[in-house]
Amino acid sequence: MMPTSPLIGGYVDSNNVVRASAFTQELPIADPLVARPLPAGWYAPGLQDSEGHSHQILPKQLQLPEPVYYKIRVEVGQHEFTSLKVLPIGADGRPVTPPNKDNANPRYLPTSTIYRYNANDPEPVLCPPRFPVPLIHAQYGQPALVRFENHLHENPCSFDRGDFGDPGFGFLTHLHNGHTAAESDGNPNHAPHGYRPCEYVDNLYLNWPPNNDDREKQSFLWFHDHRESHTGANVYKGLVGFYLLYDPKLDPGDERSAGSEGKALHLPGVMVRPNDPYSPKLYDIPLALFDCALDDGVTQHKDFHNGCGETHPEWWGQLYFRHFPNHGFVGDVFTVNGAAYPVLEVKRRKYRLRFIDISIARLYRLMLMSSGPGPIAAPARAGQYQLPDAQQCMRFTQIASEGGLLPFPIDRDSIQVSPAKRREVIVDFTRYIDGSPTSKGDVLYLVNVLQMENGGRREEDLDGFDPSYVVPILKIVIGDYPAEPDVSRVPLTLRELPQIDFSRFAELKRKQFKLERGGGGGGTPEDEWVINGLVFGAEFPLALPNRDRPQIWTIENGGGGWTHPMHLHQEEHRVLSRNGIPTVEPPRPTVDSRGVVHPALVNARHADDWSKEDTIALDPGEEVVIYRNFRTFTGKYVAHCHNLAHEDHNMMFGWNIVEP
Repeated sequence: MMPTSPLIGGYVDSNNVVRASAFTQELPIADPLVARPLPAGWYAPGLQDSEGHSHQILPKQLQLPEPVYYKIRVEVGQHEFTSLKVLPIGADGRPVTPPNKDNANPRYLPTSTIYRYNANDPEPVLCPPRFPVPLIHAQYGQPALVRFENHLHENPCSFDRGDFGDPGFGFLTHLHNGHTAAESDGNPNHAPHGYRPCEYVDNLYLNWPPNNDDREKQSFLWFHDHRESHTGANVYKGLVGFYLLYDPKLDPGDERSAGSEGKALHLPGVMVRPNDPYSPKLYDIPLALFDCALDDGVTQHKDFHNGCGETHPEWWGQLYFRHFPNHGFVGDVFTVNGAAYPVLEVKRRKYRLRFIDISIARLYRLMLMSSGPGPIAAPARAGQYQLPDAQQCMRFTQIASEGGLLPFPIDRDSIQVSPAKRREVIVDFTRYIDGSPTSKGDVLYLVNVLQMENGGRREEDLDGFDPSYVVPILKIVIGDYPAEPDVSRVPLTLRELPQIDFSRFAELKRKQFKLERGGGGGGTPEDEWVINGLVFGAEFPLALPNRDRPQIWTIENGGGGWTHPMHLHQEEHRVLSRNGIPTVEPPRPTVDSRGVVHPALVNARHADDWSKEDTIALDPGEEVVIYRNFRTFTGKYVAHCHNLAHEDHNMMFGWNIVEP
């Protein structure tokens, strides 16, 4: 049973009708952390972490400069999901009086206790709440060393921690899908116990593509907790950050720049401080999508990990989480960059929007839509808001997936993202889909049209699918033209992908992995999900690939109708076939007589299969064959479902890269 969260911005009018006035809080946009000179000797062998491990490859071995340095405290903090008043409601969507209160009037939410990455050290723990934090601007050719220190045991302000999160106050930070040595990868195969209170780790991110091949570069990474059995709870509690990775040659982060070799693509984005790669950037916005539930004070706290059916009226309005290994966790409040139903004012120009799904289990299908009436209050558990009379008004031009830039742009009516997946798009806010110009004050909405009532599967796969389900999650208001001209472009081509040598396929080793529902390893609720009939165990790697030797892996979703976003660490893969159908390249863009690029409209369900990716979107019953390599490093890594309830309950396997 799930609680019914209060209605953000809700109130009751004079006719006793529930109304809503959300979408007035400004969208938080994270500022990049300040890169600092490296303290002498901090990345020398033997100093990698408090347990005495060593870095296997140092920057000088790859002819790279000294790293820049970041110091991040992993600590307890507080967060506000909205600055608006909220209306307490029951399961029927009508106002209710919260426990220990004397009326059902709108009220401000209490703050929620979170765990966070705080780079404001040595500022006190009460620094302004931000979520997700932080944002690192990285660039290829410039390594970064990030020290993560565990301060989770400290709670000087006596914040109520609630009843979820690693009870041992451990953490383990993974740079999701960095091409990173195992000792800096932050995975439970290499560091099964994570890092305990007072311990630290210096993760070395070389920002160096495999074989120094420009075709292997990525653009949008993120980092998050990966503590074994508690990843979902720690991520949900706030241990998330952005890591934008720029390429000085093609994608330097400023549309005005020609790049280091005069080949820049002029993608949207303007450095606030010109020629400073660590500068904040205008018109280049990462957007973290996250759904949550807030405690109603009457729903029981009980799951397979903890709780005995008690209620917590004192936690009304605070962040609520349960471990549901049989399906996953979905909430009824939608947030963007940690704010519930915010608003973004845009200039009339092109923007680069970077979508990332940091939810525990929820999938999203995103569209840009308009509506005459605007958002209205909806019954609980549907997202609490609906957009009536919604009409698509703009398209996305997709330029990148989680593996980096696509070979060329494609137009999309909608973008689907699964947990951990990223999609980068260009949106031109000067014109609508029919070619008519926008005007100052126009309003449109980023909406989710993919219904999920639990964390296992999309409702469109079930009889209860509601085709009118349209939940607005971000209000977009058209503003003025920018003071400076928009010199960004939609390029005809973006980059070349590495070629696969199909002539050598017969000699490549092959592995097969089947994702299934429970029963292995004793069949307890903690072992609800298995791979090849086995639960996760670092002592039993399911693959031992040789370094620099590609393999062919077949991954089958045999999980009884569940969706599994399967993430493989260390390198991206290429999808060779899905359900026996070979991957094909979509139509290329065309150029008109004025030189304007027109990407082809592509709305296939898995239109990204032809690009490089690190997470496979496996629909129920699907089988995908992938090609992947294992370059640069040796050591222990993992692959797992990024529905974090599934991962935490053993849908994960270890694999080790060994010398040939």
